[in-house]
Amino acid sequence: MAKCEVCSKGQHFGLNVSHSNRKSNHAWKPNVKKVHLEVNGQNRTMNICAKCLRASRMTKSV
Repeated sequence: MAKCEVCSKGQHFGLNVSHSNRKSNHAWKPNVKKVHLEVNGQNRTMNICAKCLRASRMTKSV
């Protein structure tokens, strides 16, 4: 699974717990998108989570 290259957000693991208290493994994955960005005047492809993209920490290249 890809990580966000801005905030290093990655996959988290835990347990799903049912009403009868049965436990099963579960993985929560971040909403990571491959985006073409302009970084220091150069076009670059990066994996960025949706939260960083909405926060406008990077500018998209056209």
